Amino acid sequence: MGTASAVGASAVPPAASRVTRESGRKRDQSRSKASISAVTAARVAASRGAAVSMRQIAAAVGVQAGALYLYTSDKEALLFDLLKSHMDDLIAAWRAEAPEGADALARLERFVRFHIRFNLERAEVVFLSYMELRNLSEENFAKIEGLRKTYETELEEILKAGQAEAVFLIPDTKLATMAIIAMLTGVNTWFREGGRLSRAMVADIYWDMVRKAVGA
Repeated sequence: MGTASAVGASAVPPAASRVTRESGRKRDQSRSKASISAVTAARVAASRGAAVSMRQIAAAVGVQAGALYLYTSDKEALLFDLLKSHMDDLIAAWRAEAPEGADALARLERFVRFHIRFNLERAEVVFLSYMELRNLSEENFAKIEGLRKTYETELEEILKAGQAEAVFLIPDTKLATMAIIAMLTGVNTWFREGGRLSRAMVADIYWDMVRKAVGA
């Protein structure tokens, strides 16, 4: 009886097994195509600007325009998903890297180097985050701005800690936060791989400028 039960439990009809495997493959393909479409959308939109159409994105991805709507309802939804994923990844990556128990100066240095590295590795999405933000609806714009505020607060808390430790001379932490973020993100507008300065050299120079800017 025990043998019959074991056999019955493991005996999966071949047809059912094939259907299960096929369903799994289709789900994986859908996830893969959705990911590819998002990355490609960034590349197409970054090179062609707001005028890019869903048909152009679909052609770049290699699917029919109708098929693209299986993954996203329209260009704005695709753009919003891309920008939100970028901000979610940025915040999560920083929180995973932020040094626990370190003093404010060490945390600020880590933040500067992290921000430059993370954004340079995702230059096209960063470009979209600033140039295409205006194309979002008010609701979606507010959501992205909320995530930006969350990230900026991470930096401002470091600056406030530096004030409390008497190592930073900052008259206004909010203004300093906006200035530092703009300064660091600006690297993406001019940096070119293989140019005169390497990423490591840029990070060193910008850290020195930020350190002096906060009076440390």
